[in-house]
Amino acid sequence: MTTTSTSTAVRPTAAADWRALGTSVRLVVTDPAVLDSCNLLLARHLAEVDATCSRFRDDSELAALDASSGRPTEVSPLLAEALAVALRAARATDGAVDPTVGSAMAAIGYDRDFTLVREADRPVKLLVKRAPGWRLVKLDGRTVTVPEGVRLDLGATAKAWAADKAATTLARAAGCGVLVGLGGDTAVAGQPPAGGWRIRVQDVTGPVDETPADGPYATVGMRDGGLATSGTTARRWRRGGQDLHHIVDPQTGLPVRTPWRTVSVAAASCADANAASTAALVKGAGAERWLTRLGLAARLVAHDGTVVLTPGWPTHVQAPEVGA
Repeated sequence: MTTTSTSTAVRPTAAADWRALGTSVRLVVTDPAVLDSCNLLLARHLAEVDATCSRFRDDSELAALDASSGRPTEVSPLLAEALAVALRAARATDGAVDPTVGSAMAAIGYDRDFTLVREADRPVKLLVKRAPGWRLVKLDGRTVTVPEGVRLDLGATAKAWAADKAATTLARAAGCGVLVGLGGDTAVAGQPPAGGWRIRVQDVTGPVDETPADGPYATVGMRDGGLATSGTTARRWRRGGQDLHHIVDPQTGLPVRTPWRTVSVAAASCADANAASTAALVKGAGAERWLTRLGLAARLVAHDGTVVLTPGWPTHVQAPEVGA
């Protein structure tokens, strides 16, 4: 995941922490006077994203689209944008990130909010079944056609996209620097604090004080764009004695087997960073070469703790790290 510390030597910051979309939410602004108003706007934005994109809510717009029986359906501008981001991620990753894995996710037991998934241990029968494929989803403006029987899952892209959208909107409205962190996805916009945002990247999901003392982590500087960490160690559960996780290989419909426990990527947007970090887990041994070819700065952590960096990943931060 990524957590945030900020240097307060010149420009003060203020932060708020809470939960939404089944994950931790962190908002940091460089003008303490606007924290409350920005937090309210962020809460409204995330509530809209949840009502639009959640596959765990029967009343979500995504659920209605899944039930459209293959008919062309006009959707809201918000869902059309979310789908466009998901399809762009699928195209950019050669299908390693695919929004048509909804049925596969449900089949392995991830069919409800993760806090509820962990409480159940119903046996599941794991079958190799390739995802229908993102090319079957047709998006023309706000008109969407999803083949009958195909269930969409926007979990691999919607959270990072929501962070991007929120950071940009809040920075414009408040006229200051804004950082929005949703779990392992971090987006920044506006004028950053002096020295940039200080981001701690760790390969064990949880608060900073729960990071093992000998666990690999890095503190990096960030002035714009996005940073995302994807991994197979955080959202894990057991079904019928089997250990499962939420990163699914679209080629098999099963949790991916990968040499990496986490991959962190910095990119022009959080959505791009998240698509790349998730795809890197799916691509496995070829991930480092793929990320390097795309010119993406990345940090890959193997199961034995070995850290691999691609060119461009910042290896140190000059300003001191101060807890925010």
